[in-house]
Amino acid sequence: MPILNPDHLFDQADRLAAVPASGRPRQVDLRRAISSAWYGVFHFTMATLADEVVGVSPRSSSRYGLVYRSLDHRTLRDIRGDIAKQTPPRRFAPYLPLDGFGADIQAFARTTIDLQEKRHRADYNPEPRYRSSEATLAIGYARSAVRHFGRASQERKKAFLTLLLCLPR
Repeated sequence: MPILNPDHLFDQADRLAAVPASGRPRQVDLRRAISSAWYGVFHFTMATLADEVVGVSPRSSSRYGLVYRSLDHRTLRDIRGDIAKQTPPRRFAPYLPLDGFGADIQAFARTTIDLQEKRHRADYNPEPRYRSSEATLAIGYARSAVRHFGRASQERKKAFLTLLLCLPR
C-alpha cells in the first residue's frame, strides 16, 4: 500500500498557495492548499500510528493497511480535544506518563484542531475568500504540528498513539 508522504502534501499545498506570476491565485487552489495541509498532518498521524503498531518494514502488508485506515477524523478530533485541555480527562490518567502529555503533544493537538477547522471551512463553506497568506499560514501550522510531535518523548508519543486506537471507557 503506498503511503502518502506528508511532505509531498505540504509541497503540493505550497505550490497551490503560491502567488502566480500574473493575477491572483484562484480560490480553488487556496482552498485545496489548506485542505492539503490538513491531510498532510492526518496522513502523518495515520502512518505514525501504523508504524508504531505494525512496524515500518511491512508497510505494504494488509495488517499495516488495516491499522493505517483504523483512524478516522472524528476520533482524532475528539482525542486531540481532550489532550489539548490543561488537565486531560480522568479516564486517561492510567495511560499517561507521570507528567502528562507535555507541551509538544498538547501543541500538536491544539494546532491540528485549528487546522482541521480551517480545512472544514475551506472545503465546505462557500462564503470566505482566501488570500495566499492565509493558506501559507495553514501550511506553516501543519509543518509546525509535525515538528511538535517529533520533539515529544517516545513515552508521550506512545501514550497518544495508544489512545487513538484504544479509547478508555
